[in-house]
Amino acid sequence: MLYREAGDFKTSYAADNQTFPIKFDRWRYYAILVVAFGVVPFIINDYWVSAVFLPFLIYAIAAIGLNILTGYCGQVSLGTGGFMAVGAYACYKLMTAFPDVSIFFHIILAGGVTAGVGILFGLPSLRIKGFYLAVATLAAQFFLVWLFNRVPWFYNYSATGQISAPERTIFGIKITGAETEAWATYLFCLVFVVLLALLARNLTRGTVGRKWMAIRDMDIAAEIIGVNPLTAKLSAFAVSSFFIGIAGALFFSVYLGAVEVGEVFGINKSFLVLFMVIIGGLGSIFGSFAGAAFLVLLPVLLKNVFVGTLGWPTDLAAHLEFMIIGGLIIVFLIAEPHGLAQLWRVAKEKLRLWPFPH
Repeated sequence: MLYREAGDFKTSYAADNQTFPIKFDRWRYYAILVVAFGVVPFIINDYWVSAVFLPFLIYAIAAIGLNILTGYCGQVSLGTGGFMAVGAYACYKLMTAFPDVSIFFHIILAGGVTAGVGILFGLPSLRIKGFYLAVATLAAQFFLVWLFNRVPWFYNYSATGQISAPERTIFGIKITGAETEAWATYLFCLVFVVLLALLARNLTRGTVGRKWMAIRDMDIAAEIIGVNPLTAKLSAFAVSSFFIGIAGALFFSVYLGAVEVGEVFGINKSFLVLFMVIIGGLGSIFGSFAGAAFLVLLPVLLKNVFVGTLGWPTDLAAHLEFMIIGGLIIVFLIAEPHGLAQLWRVAKEKLRLWPFPH
């Protein structure tokens, strides 16, 4: 009764093909956008932005990117951390080489550079798949981290080997640097999240997305019906890397401000984003958001309970946090292997009939 698809009539092709064809979904997302843009910036502070909102928004972009490649196109990747590093270092080089250009375009271009690198490392997918492709992308992860560590040109011959984001503004408002406002960085990342989520949803609902899903379900059958595996797989690698590169550029320039590639974009980052996609749900844009929220909010909640409420030592709380999160991931995958997105689908099925069960 609360969630109804029946009776929502369309009188044109445009209405039937819109991004959110069901009226209830459309108004729900409008309400979320109003709260996100009109309410949250006025009530958040530095702690909430640095601990919750910025990591959630940036990891959501990375999770959407990996979900496009793994969930929609069926190509396994363990190189997410390396591709995020490409976005970060590309953004750094662009910011230092072209200081008069807006950082907004730097981040877009960093995503474009990462897309080119993603196509290069996606070429093996034309000959190998499954675990072999996972190993190939894992090699890309290690190679990219080694490259940014060993070639001084990438960090402008800095003595420390770190890269630091110069101060940049948009419309006179500081977006990067030490004196940024919490609401400004939040809104800057939120704009990217909204634009990229809409792009991903429309891509996955269109011709390109259907080709990806045909390759995922059975590549031989897809080729027989006319889907070109070369363009389908490489376009998935390109789009996925574009999203992940933008996430890496935001992670470096807006969130952290300074990074060392081995510590920030190591193999742990690749597994973290992969866990977000698996927990949230493969092949679901909503699942990417849900998985990012789960793995960002849960550590913050556990830390506040153990350290803030119970007063336990920080190192003990950190060890318990790893154990609890690991255990919850295993239990969750056994109980619902299709992720949080499937739980949301079940909830909507219940809402269709509530309060009458039959």
